[in-house]
Amino acid sequence: MPQTRILYVEDNEDLRDSIAMVLEEEPDYAVTVCTTGEQGLALLEQGDCDILITDVGLPGLSGVELAQRVLARKPAQQVLLCSGYDMGGELAALGPHVHALTKPFELDELEALLKKMAASLRGAA
Repeated sequence: MPQTRILYVEDNEDLRDSIAMVLEEEPDYAVTVCTTGEQGLALLEQGDCDILITDVGLPGLSGVELAQRVLARKPAQQVLLCSGYDMGGELAALGPHVHALTKPFELDELEALLKKMAASLRGAA
């Protein structure tokens, strides 16, 4: 089975490094990391990812704006928004393939959600 390609966008260096390290330990994931929404958008213009994980509160282009632009181009894109606040109704407006984790979250919460998202990509969910 091919690796699940993950693009992880996070401006907090400590958080970015620790989450990326955990994700990279999973052999089923191919992880690309960047620090801004603009960088994420540029990377996605060069090639798709299976799952976009992004912080909501990024400088410049926010995670929500990044998700909106990506979803406009690819409506079935799996997106995971990470935020310090509950996104509630905002999330539903973005579509059925958008999920959220409220910071701080446990690594097992992240891993379980990513497994669910990867399974839905394969049509198993």
